[in-house]
Amino acid sequence: MGKWVREIAVGSLAAILILAFIYGFDFSYFVLPLSMVLLIGLVYKSRTSLSSNFTLAGVGSGGSEKISQVTFDDIGGQDMAKREFLEALAFLKETRQTEVLGIRPIKGVLLSGPPGTGKTLMAKAAATYTDSVFVSASGSQFVQMYAGVGASRVRQLFKQARTLAEQEGKTKAIIFIDEIDVLGAKRGQNQSHMEYDQTLNELLTQIDGIESEHMVQVLVVGATNRSDLLDPALLRPGRFDRIVQVDLPDKVGRLHILQIHKKNKPLGSDVCLEDVATETFGFSGAHLENLLNEAAINALRRGESEINANDIRDAIEKVMLGEKSNRILQKEELERVAFHEVGHALISELVRPGSVASITITPRSNALGYIRQTPKDDQYLYTKEELEQSIQITVAGTISEELIFGQRSTGAQGDINQATDLAKRMVFAGLSPLGIVSNDLPTNKLHEAVVQIIKEQEEVVYEHLKEHLPSIHSVAQRLLEEESISGERLRSLLGSFSVS
Repeated sequence: MGKWVREIAVGSLAAILILAFIYGFDFSYFVLPLSMVLLIGLVYKSRTSLSSNFTLAGVGSGGSEKISQVTFDDIGGQDMAKREFLEALAFLKETRQTEVLGIRPIKGVLLSGPPGTGKTLMAKAAATYTDSVFVSASGSQFVQMYAGVGASRVRQLFKQARTLAEQEGKTKAIIFIDEIDVLGAKRGQNQSHMEYDQTLNELLTQIDGIESEHMVQVLVVGATNRSDLLDPALLRPGRFDRIVQVDLPDKVGRLHILQIHKKNKPLGSDVCLEDVATETFGFSGAHLENLLNEAAINALRRGESEINANDIRDAIEKVMLGEKSNRILQKEELERVAFHEVGHALISELVRPGSVASITITPRSNALGYIRQTPKDDQYLYTKEELEQSIQITVAGTISEELIFGQRSTGAQGDINQATDLAKRMVFAGLSPLGIVSNDLPTNKLHEAVVQIIKEQEEVVYEHLKEHLPSIHSVAQRLLEEESISGERLRSLLGSFSVS
């Protein structure tokens, strides 16, 4: 009925305006007032829609967006983080026992760590573990150009979490705020836009208002890659009581993650997940999931029903370096790239036998060629000798070019940057001739120390490569013919040799 009334009213108004125009009625007196009314209406509608269209995601039957159930068993490689998080969830899981012991309910937990390590999954698993309502939002959803909208959205978020819990007959709710550093950055950083500070102030107020006597217990879980950007008032005890570090997984964790994601993927008999876990040092959970997915895509392209070791190897290189490039190199460039990469590989095998996983001159992304190394174990501390060996491997490519072609090329720019970073690391770790230095070391002193370290290692590499020139020529020729060589094949071509 209302629809017909609106249509009749609009049609009648249009007819009246047309008749008035035909009889020469002057509308100029009404232009300014009507424009002002229209502008006010548009602004009001924009602000209302910004506040009311705040979409939340929920686990269960009440959310506007359904999220699949996730358990802590579905998250691999984060045993320490899960243990800390589960301790923080005790007040939601064991309410009576916490009351007996007089434990103050934890109001907030901050999950901090690199991208792709499973922070969002852990928040969802917490909702499943505690049988809580789960609502989520991103920090960027709270800050708008209109004053007061962000604060209003914060209030709405907490209100809807409690309302959703009541509708589902639950007494617990978890509010997950992803990228909370956008919302909770240090106050006073945006002098021209106080909306940021107002929004954060409202969040602090809402967290402080969470009391254990309230019928619905609410836990705020924030996720960030940059906890150093957050306002100290947000991190103090009584607000975010726990800060859980969600780091990149170690070798055992990577193997666990691979085993989780391989469940629906048929792997060939030649695939060893332990070897894959070893070769993927520095990969996050998201990287590992993507690796197996890319390997499955490779198998699909080949028309096979199983994923083999070559699919895995190609997927690792794609995740690390990007898709293969369609650049076509000139013959002279291709030869230079081959000798460059063989130089890297030979020194790598000299100082760290068995370290080369593959060597190729197939361009990927910005790399014209590359070697992929396999660390024996995850390593977090390095000696002076180990850092010097890393510099030797890094500069070996350009030294090989100089030996074979008589001059270096611009292809070593990335190697130079890497060698410089390693040398600086030695300086500030007190492993250079300067001894222990402060962080405010004069630039000229730092430059001299870095140049000296790299020059000494270049001289060492020059002697090693000069001694093994026949091997360099032999492997480079084979690499030009085959484009890619595995680490095992490389070692068979080089034979047995050692650093003299």
